[in-house]
Amino acid sequence: MFAYIDERISDLLCDERKIMHVDREGRALGCPASGQPFLSMIGPVPIPVWVRDHEVTFQWYPFVRRSDLANIEKAADEVRKDRLRDLFPLVSSYMAVNSLLSYGDFSTASHPLVRVHSSCLTSDVLGSRRCECGPQLHHAMELIVDEGCGAIVYMAGHEGRGIGLWAKAVTYLLQDMGQDTYQANEALGLPADSRSFEDAGVALKALRPQGNGIRLLTNNPMKQQQLESMGVTIASVEPLVCGLTDHNKRYLEAKRLHGHTIPEAFLQGPHR
Repeated sequence: MFAYIDERISDLLCDERKIMHVDREGRALGCPASGQPFLSMIGPVPIPVWVRDHEVTFQWYPFVRRSDLANIEKAADEVRKDRLRDLFPLVSSYMAVNSLLSYGDFSTASHPLVRVHSSCLTSDVLGSRRCECGPQLHHAMELIVDEGCGAIVYMAGHEGRGIGLWAKAVTYLLQDMGQDTYQANEALGLPADSRSFEDAGVALKALRPQGNGIRLLTNNPMKQQQLESMGVTIASVEPLVCGLTDHNKRYLEAKRLHGHTIPEAFLQGPHR
């Protein structure tokens, strides 16, 4: 955390053009920023990834809201000044960081594939089969590599459609008692879906300032609506239907009933 909050490191990264500040329209504001920055982005950072039995390299751009970063920088300065080292963990855990992973010539490619993916530790990392998130993430990366260009926007803080990992664990228990995934959220007094894809839209525009429309990999109409409201041109929406198991069929049926474009035939097909 402190490696890029420290002013000396920030100045170094500015000199190397590894930090970008953009406004709400995705326009670059220079470094140091002129105007009112909305997002700050670091990168590109080469990330070697194993996809389809061979190694490929994605370019990683972590990004945060400038308002969150400013709060962190102010708190970090106070911690350093007073040498309150016991507060370092508090400062470093304050800010969620989203990511954009690009592949190929994403900035100028014609209609590249894009997956805007909500974080799901249980499936993406732990391999849980209670949802299809992990298979969707990995299949999206495969499709992007096959095409030679595209991007994954990975949204932190979206666990359980925005309720957080702790509450998500509780909803799993409620689902085991008979509620569906949306009913379980609402039983806790929380929204069925509180996610915002606004920052994803700004990041996409920042990295494709002259780009044409994208092809969005999603089954969720809300993602398309929010991205288009941010000024992202979507040339087409392509389904990402995969990962059906005995454990998530009821979950996927609930998503279909709530508007996701999941074919009924898929839910009746073979699953593992």
